[in-house]
Amino acid sequence: MALARAIDPIANLDVERVPDKAAPQKRAATLTAADGTELDPREVNAELEGRSTEETIRWALETFHPRLRFACSFQKTSSVTIDIAHSIDPTARFFYLDTEVLFEETYATRDALAARYGIEFERYAGISLSEQEDLYGPELWARQPDACCAIRKVEPMRQALSGIDCWVSGIRREDSETRAAAAKFGWDRRFGLWKLNPLADWSEAQVWDYIHERRLPYNPLHDAGYPSIGCTHCTRPPGAGGHPRAGRWADAHKTECGLHG
Repeated sequence: MALARAIDPIANLDVERVPDKAAPQKRAATLTAADGTELDPREVNAELEGRSTEETIRWALETFHPRLRFACSFQKTSSVTIDIAHSIDPTARFFYLDTEVLFEETYATRDALAARYGIEFERYAGISLSEQEDLYGPELWARQPDACCAIRKVEPMRQALSGIDCWVSGIRREDSETRAAAAKFGWDRRFGLWKLNPLADWSEAQVWDYIHERRLPYNPLHDAGYPSIGCTHCTRPPGAGGHPRAGRWADAHKTECGLHG
């Protein structure tokens, strides 16, 4: 006698569309199962916690695509998520935030990944650096780094996330204390849509094993002592024994840019 096929509790969800403008929103959009019952997002997250990264990304593509976007910082985790998502669905869409002060190596990594996968990364940027200086004075990043991140990252992010239902990040729980409790799936109150963190439970070793086994392009700054890479003015190597994110805004008592917390 053949065994009955198990029913996937989070397959074929009906997704309530979120507003077209990404903005703070405490109330989560509803997720309705195939039998008409409304699902608690925590149930979805618990289900995804037991699945592989490939299965998690496949589920997100089947559930949200084409109203799904993958954010790319062109750090090591971007190489992983791009490779997995593109192998599942070549029509998956990817975007990046161009602060106009990214490292040359970061732009080169973007171009290498674009060439390998045939991807056209969607670019989002805020006001120009000259406009920023006219409005707020020179070197805002040195005087008010939170304000600079809000202009060059947070506002462009709102543009990137407008009109979609879910976005995918590459953050990991190992990254920092502020990310230690990151769920694989949940409601992003900051931008008012769903958020997927498929690599949340990956270790540093897993990331590098995946990259090397598949010979993926990756940002060469990682080989030059930069475990975490942001803008040129606010990123430096943390030094031997330093926390991986200690080189980000090192003199500003700041650990996040405002996208994740």
